[in-house]
Amino acid sequence: MPTELPPTRWEFPSPDLAGDEDLVGEGADLEPATILAAYRKGIFPMPVRRGPGQVTWWSPAQRGVLPITGLRVSRSLRQSCQRFTVRINTVFDEVIRACADPGRPGGWITPEVRAAYIRLHELGWAHSVEAWTPDGRLAGGLYGLAIGGLFAGESMFHRERDASKVALVGLVDVLGKEPDAERRLLDLQWRTPHLASLGALEIPRSDYLERLAQALRLPAPAAFGGPADLRWAGNGDGA
Repeated sequence: MPTELPPTRWEFPSPDLAGDEDLVGEGADLEPATILAAYRKGIFPMPVRRGPGQVTWWSPAQRGVLPITGLRVSRSLRQSCQRFTVRINTVFDEVIRACADPGRPGGWITPEVRAAYIRLHELGWAHSVEAWTPDGRLAGGLYGLAIGGLFAGESMFHRERDASKVALVGLVDVLGKEPDAERRLLDLQWRTPHLASLGALEIPRSDYLERLAQALRLPAPAAFGGPADLRWAGNGDGA
C-alpha cells in the first residue's frame, strides 16, 4: 500500500485560473507530498529546461487522455505483444533512467525530477510497466503515478521496436480489469501525434477535472502492490 504522507506546506491554485494557458505557476518543491497534492488538483511538474532551477507546474487547457476502452492495437502491435513479457515494478530505477537519457530529443527529466519520482516509487506511489525480451533484456517501458483510479503517465522509452507500446498495452490491460474501469483515468498530459495514433484524445480542462474527481475516489489497481508479471489479454480494437 502507498505510504500516506503529511500535508504539503504549499497550496496550489485552481487550474481554472490559468484560463487558456497550460502553465499554472512556478516555485514550491519536489517533495513527495507536494507532487501528490498537485496531481490531485490536476497539476503536474515539468521543468522548462534541464539543470537545477525553478520548478514549473502545468495543467493543460486541453488535456491528453487515453480512454481505457479506446486503445487502438494494430495487427502489427498485437504481434509485437507476443514477443515481450510485460512486468510491473521490477526495475523502476532503470526505466526512469532510460526515460531521462539526456541524449533523447526533447528530454525534460532532470536529476531532481528523477530523484523525486524514485522516492515516490519507494513510497508506493510511482510505478513502472516494462517490456522484456525472452532472453531477459529490458526492451522498453513507461512510468507514472497511481493515485486511486488515476494513472498519470510521465514518460516512456524503447530500445526495441514497439516495446514502449507493448508496455502501454499492458498498463491498459491492468486498468481495464479493475472494477469501475470506465471511471478510471489514464492521463497522458498532452496528446502527441504518436499517442493519438494509439487512441489518445484531448479533452477540456474542466472535463478532465470532473473525471479526476471521480477517479480519485476509486482504489488503486491491485497489480501495483508489488513486482509482477502480466499476461496480455489482447484488449483494444484491431486494425
